[in-house]
Amino acid sequence: MSLDSNPRIFTVSRLNSEVRLLLENEMGIVWLVGEISNLTVPVSGHWYLTLKDSQAQVKCAMFKGNNRRVTFKPQNGKQVLVKARLSLYEPRGDYQIIIESMQPEGDGRLQQEFDQLKMSLAAEGLFAQTAKQPLPEQPKRIGVITSKTGAALFDILNVLKRRDPNLPVVIYPTMVQGSGAAIQIAQAIGRANSRNECDILIVGRGGGSLEDLWCFNEEIVARTIAASKIPIVSAVGHEIDVTITDFVADVRAPTPSAAAELVSRDLSSQLQTVTHQKRRLNSAMERYLAGQQRQLLALQHRLEKQHPQMQLNNQSQKLDDLNQRLMNHMQQRLQRNQYNVENLTLRLNNLSPSKKISQDKLRIEELKRRLLDSMDRNLLMQRHQLALAAEKLDTVSPLATLQRGYSITRNDKGSVITSTKQINIGDSITTRFVDGEIKSTVTVN
Repeated sequence: MSLDSNPRIFTVSRLNSEVRLLLENEMGIVWLVGEISNLTVPVSGHWYLTLKDSQAQVKCAMFKGNNRRVTFKPQNGKQVLVKARLSLYEPRGDYQIIIESMQPEGDGRLQQEFDQLKMSLAAEGLFAQTAKQPLPEQPKRIGVITSKTGAALFDILNVLKRRDPNLPVVIYPTMVQGSGAAIQIAQAIGRANSRNECDILIVGRGGGSLEDLWCFNEEIVARTIAASKIPIVSAVGHEIDVTITDFVADVRAPTPSAAAELVSRDLSSQLQTVTHQKRRLNSAMERYLAGQQRQLLALQHRLEKQHPQMQLNNQSQKLDDLNQRLMNHMQQRLQRNQYNVENLTLRLNNLSPSKKISQDKLRIEELKRRLLDSMDRNLLMQRHQLALAAEKLDTVSPLATLQRGYSITRNDKGSVITSTKQINIGDSITTRFVDGEIKSTVTVN
């Protein structure tokens, strides 16, 4: 059966390709928090790293087109928040994420929580224009929910006093920063609704960091504002500061002072109408732009999957992988060659004539020493044997016999005479004693 005739039988390449498409199309963009480890930066300029927590890890790649926008230097051990899309590196079948942006965890985590809550509440319709209440044209009493010692309260009171000194103001003091501030703000809104003594509520504070303004990004505050029967003007921070309260409130003012001007009764009806129409136009434009943004992101995602840059990135990553494998292979080959050189050098040294000559010299010296020892032993043995032979010879020596009083007689031919039959009258004989010789002539036989 061929592969073409049975579509359920996959090749490895086809399987990896299908899995990559599933990951990229189904998961989309994800936010991920983790600790950087195994960070490598090859000559291509791409970043390869691992993001991990206490129980798991995932391989990541950030191509240089994206990592150029990172404003800090990533290091191993650093906690980061990344925006990424899931993918699969087909040549190895490795599941990985392609990082598009990276930031330190602290600010990034707050921003992520802000975006997640914003999307969640927007999906529920809390930001919808249809859910917002119009501001009364002629408010009779203004409620202000803020810190009783903050600059925002004094700014609001100064503006209201300047524009309409006779407009009553009710202050609902509350914390506007730190732990427990969100609950107090929600309670103050609820208290104002239960008293029902004001036509408009201004909720806000002065400027600060994202962390300082975080109580106005809490879900409890957002839902309490959405449930309020009294129209609420959000006046948090400066004009550049944006909070969840700004989206869910009926009207957003760029500053506390602007909120006081907005609710002041000396505004003309025409200005109120223009402001209201502008707000509606802005909301409609925001919805339109949001829809266009979503469509643009979808088209960009489709384009990215078909864009040559994506193929170049994959090929570049594959090239980096092959380059690393080549370097590893070359290093292993060099190590093997080094081992072979060392082994051959050792063998050459073992077979070197100089070493053999040195060994032979040592052997000759040893043999010489052994020969001298053997000669000494043999000489000593020969001396001992000579002494024994001399002792034996001395025992049978004629001289020893002479020492005992005997004598030796020889004829004129030098032969020893042992019997009288060997001599005749008139023969000359020589008799040897221990201390000399005498010569005599035989007269009687």
